[in-house]
Amino acid sequence: MAEIHAKNKGHKLTLYILVGLVLGIAVGFWMNGSYVKNENKQIAVAESSISTIQSQIKAIEDTTAQSLAALRAEEEALVKTKNETLRQRDKKLEPFSLIADIFLRLIKMIVAPLVFTTLVVGVARLGDMKSVGRIGGKTLLWFFSASFISLLLGMVLVNFFEPGTAMNLPMPAADTDTGIKKAALTLKDFLYHVFPTSVFESMAKNEILQIVVFSLFFGVGTAAIGEKGEVVIKAMDAIAHVILKVTGYVMNLAPLAVFGAMAAIIAKQGLGILSTYSIFIAEFYLGLLVLWLVLLLAGSVFIKKRIFTLIKRIREPIILAFSTSSSEAAFPKTLMELERFGCQNRIVSFVLPLGYSFNLDGSMMYMTFASLFIAQSYGIQLDIATQMSMLLVLMLTSKGIAGVPRASLVVIAGTLATFDIPEAGLALLLGIDPLLDMGRSATNVVGNSVATAVVSKWENALEH
Repeated sequence: MAEIHAKNKGHKLTLYILVGLVLGIAVGFWMNGSYVKNENKQIAVAESSISTIQSQIKAIEDTTAQSLAALRAEEEALVKTKNETLRQRDKKLEPFSLIADIFLRLIKMIVAPLVFTTLVVGVARLGDMKSVGRIGGKTLLWFFSASFISLLLGMVLVNFFEPGTAMNLPMPAADTDTGIKKAALTLKDFLYHVFPTSVFESMAKNEILQIVVFSLFFGVGTAAIGEKGEVVIKAMDAIAHVILKVTGYVMNLAPLAVFGAMAAIIAKQGLGILSTYSIFIAEFYLGLLVLWLVLLLAGSVFIKKRIFTLIKRIREPIILAFSTSSSEAAFPKTLMELERFGCQNRIVSFVLPLGYSFNLDGSMMYMTFASLFIAQSYGIQLDIATQMSMLLVLMLTSKGIAGVPRASLVVIAGTLATFDIPEAGLALLLGIDPLLDMGRSATNVVGNSVATAVVSKWENALEH
C-alpha cells in the first residue's frame, strides 16, 4: 500500500514539474516581449554597437591615433551601459530566479551530508579494501570508457555537421576578455583539488570529489575496526535516511523552482536566440540523443530489457536536471530511484557520488563539440592528431571539476588557450550556454544511472 502511495505521489510530482516547465516557458515568453522588453532591446543595441566598434578598432593600424583612443572610450562607455542594463533586468526578474536559487541552495545543503553518509555506509558494508578496489576499478573502467566515447562522439559529430563554418568570423584581438577564468592544467592543481585539507571546508564548498576521498578513507577505517564500527555504520545509515526524508520535503518545491528557472531564462534569452543559433542547438541536441542511444545500448548489453524500466524510473530526475540546468539538483532523487530499481544501497552510494566527479557524459560531449565549433567559426583547421590531443587533454582536465560554476566553459577556456584558439570565441556560447546546459545536465543523470545499474549487475547486486 505504501509502495502504491509513493508511486502515485511520484507520478503527481512529475506531472507538476512538467506543468511548471510549460508555465515557466509561457510566462517567460510574455515577460520577454513586455516586462523586460526595453532592457532586452537596450542590451541588444549595446552589443551590436560594441561589435561594430571592435571591428573599427581592429582596422586601425596606428596604435597612437586619436580615433583609436576615442573608439576605446566609446566601447568602455557602452560596456558600462550594457552591464548596468543587465543589472536592472536581473533586478526585475529576481523574484523568479530567487525561487530556483532557493531550491538549488536547499539541494546543495543536502548533497554533501548525503554523499558522505551513504558512501561511508556503502564502503563500510563492502567490508575491506579488496572489495572497494574491485568495485572502484570496475566503476572507473566504465566511467573512463563512457567519457572517452562521449568526447569522441562530440568530435565526430562536430566534424560531420560543421556548425561553425557558417559563422565565418574574423580573428579577434588577443586581449579580448570573455570574463571566464581558465582551468589550470597542472597535475599539482588537479591533485590539490582531489585531496582535501579539511573535510568541513570541502562540505562547505560542496566539493564532491574531496568528500568522496574522505568518505572512502572513513568507510574503510570504519570497516577495519570491526564490531566497534557497527555503531558508526548504524548511525550513518540513520542519518542518511533522515536526509532522504528531508529530500522528500525539499522536492515538493521542485515544480516552483522549475517554473522560476524557466521563466527567468526565457525572459532573458527569448525565443529569438533559438532561431539565431538554431542549427548549432539542434545539432548539439541531436548529438545528445545519439549519446543517450549509445549509453542505453551499452547498458542493455548488461541489464537487457530492464534498461527501459531504468529510464522509466529516472524520468523525474531527468526532467528536474533539465529544467534547473543542474544534475546536482537531481542527485538525491536519482539515488532513491536507483535503489527502487533494484540496485543495492552499497553500490549506489559508492558509484553515484563518484559519477558526479568522473562521469559527466553530457558535459564531456559538449566540450569537444563546443571547442571545435569555436575553431571552425574562426576558420581554424585542426588535423585529426591535434583533435585527438585535445580530446585527451579534455579527458584529464575535466575530472573532478563538477563543483566549479559553469564547469564546462571553464575547462573549454583552458583548452582553447592550449591549442591557440581565440578564447573570445567563448562569447559565441555565453548566450545559449544555459539552454545547452539543460540538455547536458539531463544527460549526466542518464549516464550516471546507467553506470550504477551496470556496476550493480557486474557485482551481482541488482535485484529484480
